[in-house]
Amino acid sequence: MEECRPLKCDNRLKRRPLTPIRVFRGLICLLVFFFTAFMFLVYFAPIIAIILRMFSVHHCRKATSFLFGLWLALWPFLFEKINRTKMVFSGDIVPVEERVLLMANHRTEVDWMYVWDLALRKGCLGYIKYILKSSLMKLPVFGWGFHILEFISVERNWEIDEHVMRQMLSTFRNPNDPLWLTIFPEGTDFTEEKRNRSQKFAADVGLPVLTNVLLPKTRGFCLCLETLRNTLDAVYDMTIAYKNPCPSFMDNVFGVDPSEVHIHVRRIPVKEIPASETDAAAWLMDAFQLKDQLLDKFNAQGHFPNQCQEKELSTLKCLVNFIVVISLTAIFTYLTLFSSIWYKIYVGLACTSLASVTYFNIHPMLVVGFSKAMFCCKKTKK
Repeated sequence: MEECRPLKCDNRLKRRPLTPIRVFRGLICLLVFFFTAFMFLVYFAPIIAIILRMFSVHHCRKATSFLFGLWLALWPFLFEKINRTKMVFSGDIVPVEERVLLMANHRTEVDWMYVWDLALRKGCLGYIKYILKSSLMKLPVFGWGFHILEFISVERNWEIDEHVMRQMLSTFRNPNDPLWLTIFPEGTDFTEEKRNRSQKFAADVGLPVLTNVLLPKTRGFCLCLETLRNTLDAVYDMTIAYKNPCPSFMDNVFGVDPSEVHIHVRRIPVKEIPASETDAAAWLMDAFQLKDQLLDKFNAQGHFPNQCQEKELSTLKCLVNFIVVISLTAIFTYLTLFSSIWYKIYVGLACTSLASVTYFNIHPMLVVGFSKAMFCCKKTKK
C-alpha cells in the first residue's frame, strides 16, 4: 500500500501513541471480530443466504441485513466508543431508509468503513453493498461475508466487469429491497504518485486538473444509474477528509488514528441527474471538481462548511448489540466444541458450502423461478 499524504492543514491533530495496552486491545478486537464473523457466517449464512434465498430473495435480504448488521455495528462501536474517533458531519442531513447510490472519494484503504458510521445512524447498516476489487473476495472468512452480502467484485477490466456488474445490478432492481450501493469512482485510493499521473492524463486530454482527488472513472457510475435509476431515491455524494495522515486499517484496530473523520454529504434526488451516459459522465466530473474545492476549504479551515448535527451513537445500544453478538457467538462455540458431533459436521459442511459458493460466485436461484423456467422449456420442446 502506497503512503497517502495528508491534506496540508494547519489544524492537524497529534497521532496517539502506540502503547502496549493499545496493541493488546487491538489484537483482542481483531480476534473477537474474526471469530464472531466466522460463527455468524457458518451458523446463519447457509440457512438464510442459501436455503431461504431459494424461496424468497426479498426475505433472504431482509434477514441477512438484520443479522449481519448486528455484526457490522461492532465497527462503529470500536471507532467511536472504544477508540474515541470523533465523526464530524456536514452538508445535507439525509433521510432514513432511502434506496441510494452513494459515491465517495477514496483517500485511504479504510474510507469504506466510515460509511458504516453514517449508515448505522440511518438504520441502513445492513443494506450497504460495495463494488470492490476481486482480490478482497479471497480473504479468509471475510471473503465469504462479502459474497453473502452480495458485494460486486470487479477485475478493473471493463470488458470483463461490465457483464458482471450489469448482471449483479439487475438483481437489485426490486424497490422493496433496501439498498445503499456504495462506489468509489476514482477506482483506487489517493496517493501523490497517482495524483500526478491523473493530473498529467487530465492535462493531455483536456479534462479538469484536480489536486485533492483523482479523475473519476465514469463507466461504472453510469452503468449503476442506467440499471437502477427507476428504483433509487437519491445519490449521496460523500466527501471524506482527515486532519492526520490518512489512517490505515491497523491504525483503526490499535486506535492510534484517526482522531477525527470529517464527512460532507450532498443529497441529490436521482431525477436531477442527467439520463444520458454522456451527460451523466459530465455531471460526475463536475461533482468531483466540487469535491476538490471542498477539500481545498478543508485544507485551509480544518473543517467542511455547513456542519450539521447528526445524532451521537447510543453507548447503551452499542453495548447491547455487542452483548448480543458475543452471546450468540458463545452459544455457537459451545455447540460446536462441546455438544453433539452433528454440530461439528454441520460447521464442516457450512464451511465447505460457503467456500464453494464464494469461489464459484454462486447465488442460489429461486426454486419457483427455476421450476417455471424448466416447465416453459419443456413446453417449448413439445
